[in-house]
Amino acid sequence: MNKLNPHAFLGLHLLEKDRKIIRLWRPGALFTYFELFGNRIEAKSVGHQGLFEYEVPLHTTWQDYRVYHSSGLLGADPYSFTSTLGELDIYLFSKGTHYELYNIMGGRVALHEDCEGVKFTVWAPSASQVSLVADFNHWDGRVNPMRNVKESGIWELFVPALKEGEKYKFEIRTQEGEIEVKSDPFAIYAEVRPNTASIVWNVDNYIWKDQEWMANRGGLSAPLAIYEVHLGSWKQREGQFLNYRELSHELALYCKEMGFTHIELLPIMEHPLDESWGYQVTGFYAVTSRFGTPSDFQYFVDHLHQQGIGLILDWVPAHFPADHFALASFDGTHLFEHEDPRQGFHPHWNTYIFNYGRYEVSNFLLANALYWFDKMHIDGLRVDAVASMLYLDYGRKEGEWIPNRYGGKENLEAIEFIKHLNAIVHKRFPTVLMCAEESTSFPGVTHSLVSGGLGFDLKWNLGWMNDTLHFFTKDPLFRKFHSHQLTFGLLYAFSEHFVLVLSHDEVVHGKASLLSKMPGDDWQKFANLRLLYSYFICQPGKKLLFMGGEWGQWREWSCAQELPWYLLDYAPHRGLQCCVKEINHFYLKQAALWEYDSNYLGFEWVDFSDETNMVISYLRKGFTTSLLCVHNFTPIFHSTYFLRLPRLIKIEELFNSDRMEYGGSDKLNTQIEYDCHGLTIQLAPLASMIFEVHFEH
Repeated sequence: MNKLNPHAFLGLHLLEKDRKIIRLWRPGALFTYFELFGNRIEAKSVGHQGLFEYEVPLHTTWQDYRVYHSSGLLGADPYSFTSTLGELDIYLFSKGTHYELYNIMGGRVALHEDCEGVKFTVWAPSASQVSLVADFNHWDGRVNPMRNVKESGIWELFVPALKEGEKYKFEIRTQEGEIEVKSDPFAIYAEVRPNTASIVWNVDNYIWKDQEWMANRGGLSAPLAIYEVHLGSWKQREGQFLNYRELSHELALYCKEMGFTHIELLPIMEHPLDESWGYQVTGFYAVTSRFGTPSDFQYFVDHLHQQGIGLILDWVPAHFPADHFALASFDGTHLFEHEDPRQGFHPHWNTYIFNYGRYEVSNFLLANALYWFDKMHIDGLRVDAVASMLYLDYGRKEGEWIPNRYGGKENLEAIEFIKHLNAIVHKRFPTVLMCAEESTSFPGVTHSLVSGGLGFDLKWNLGWMNDTLHFFTKDPLFRKFHSHQLTFGLLYAFSEHFVLVLSHDEVVHGKASLLSKMPGDDWQKFANLRLLYSYFICQPGKKLLFMGGEWGQWREWSCAQELPWYLLDYAPHRGLQCCVKEINHFYLKQAALWEYDSNYLGFEWVDFSDETNMVISYLRKGFTTSLLCVHNFTPIFHSTYFLRLPRLIKIEELFNSDRMEYGGSDKLNTQIEYDCHGLTIQLAPLASMIFEVHFEH
C-alpha cells in the first residue's frame, strides 16, 4: 500500500474493463463485513492480515456500499472520495495567502460529494506517513492512513458519518521512523486540560443576533474604556470556573454599570497551564474548553455585543510553548519554528519563535487572526510581545543572535509579517482594532503602511505606565524631585495612537497591587489611587484598567483565586469603585477627553512649573468644548490657589475625586472666583479637579 496515497489502493477501484473491487484495511482483524446494496457482506482476507477484498458488479459506485468503522459506526468508505483540497487551496497556502485557511485545514464538519462527515487536513511535509487517530478507530494509528495530496506536504482524509464532538489527533511517522502523536494545529476545540485531544466542532451553526453592533461598531474616533479581564479569576462559583454564557451576562451588566466600552481578555486560546494566564498557547484556533464550548464562547461575544460592549482578545503570535503534543517539532523537523535556537528559541520564556519567513507558517498566523474576526465576531486583537518579534537580539546577549541580511538587529521577516497582518485584517474587517503591546521606541508602530509604519491602530503606552507608577509610589514629600515623570510622556504622546494602560503586568510578581503601591496611611492610599485613576482618564490616549483595580484590592492578583469581591462590603473600597464608575461615565460623555486623542491640538499646558506644591494643570480640548484638569499630588489642602488662564469668561467644576461619597474630604469648588486673567480655586488634597471652561473668542 502506498504510504503517501492509500486512496490509490484502498476503496473502490476498477481492475479491468469489466471488473471492480473493494479493498478494506482492517489491521489485526481476522474477518470484516461491509454493507453492499443494503446487504451485509463478509469481505475476503487476502495477502497479509488486515487486508480484505470483495469483487463487486461493474455498475457499483461509492454510494452503493457502506463500511464499518472500528467503533461499529456505519458510513461511506473514506477511501472512495476525492480530495477535499483543491489545487488553488494548495497554491495559495504555499504562497502564504490563503486567508480562509481555517475553512480548509484541521478537522471540519463538511458536506463532501453530497456526503456528510468530517474532513481532516494537516500540514506535515517531512512526515513519511500520517494517520488519523480518534475515538471512532480506537486511537489505532494503523487503521486510517491519510494521503499526501499531490505530495504537497498536506495530508488529508474525509471520514463520512462522523459528527461534532469526535475526539482526534494525528499520528505522524517521521523520516527517522519515530512516532509522534500531535493535536491538530487548526483545531477549533480541545479537551479540558490536562487532556490534549482535539475535538471536532462546527462554529458555523451558531445563529448570531449582533447585526446592529457589527454594522455600527466604532473605531478610533470613539471613546475607548477597556476593562482587562482574566476570565478564570474574575469571578468563580465555589472555587469553580463559570461558563462563557454565565460570564457574558455578569460581565456585560458590570461593564455597563461601570462605564467600560470594551472588555479585553487575557488569552483564551487553548493552553495547558493555568499559571501561564494563556500566554503559552497550544491551540491557536481553539477557544479554551475551561469555560465551555466554542458555541458557548460565540454566545459570550454575541451577548456582549447586544449589550453594547466590544471584545478585544489578547493574541500571542510571538512564540509558542515546547509542549510535545502541540506545534514543537511537529513533523519531526522544526516546522513552525526556526531550527537554529539563536533564531528560534526564547531564552526568557523557554518557548519557540515562529519562522515568519516561511510562507505556510505566516499563513497559519494570518488566517488565525482572521478566524477570530470572521467566525467569532471579535472587535480587536491586542498583539502580545511585539518588541520580541521586531528585534532579533530581544532578550539575548552578544553572540546569542544572528543579524539580518544587512547586519542589523531588526527581524525583517517578522516586520513583513506584521505589515501583511495589518493590511489584510483592515482590508477584510475595516472596523476592528489592531493593538500592539510594543515596549520599545520602534518608529511608526501605529503609522500607516503607506507612510512606512507597521499599520497598527493602537499601541500600549508602557512608558507612560512605568513613569506614572514610579512617580505615584514616591512619598508626596519627594514627588517634586520626580515631576519630570509626569511631563516627559507629553513629549511623545502624539507620536503614536496610544492606549494608556494600568495592566495586569503591574500587579503581579512582587510588584504589589495598585493600592499597595500607594504611599501614606490608608486614607492617603485610597486618595492617591483616586488621583491616579482620574489623572489617567484626563491624559491623552485610550484607557485600559485591569480588573480588581477599580475597587482597590490589597493583595497582588492571582490567577488561582477569585477577585476579593468581599472588599466591597467596606466603605473605602465602595467609594473607590464609585469614583471609577463616575469618572468612566464622565469620560464617555466629555468629548474633549477623546476627540483629539492623538493630536497635539487636544492638549495645552496651563502650568507644570509648580514643583513646590506639586500641582499641574492643563486643558483638554475637543471640537467645541474644553476642560481644565488640575491635579494636586500632595496631601496639602490649599484654600486659595491661583491659576493664570487668560480670556476666561465662564467656569464650572464638573468632577472632583475628593468627593465625600468617594471617601474624600469633600473639598469642592462650588463657587469660583475668576476674571479675564485667571481663576482662584481651592485644591483638595491628593485629588483631581476637572472644570468646564469657556473663553472669549
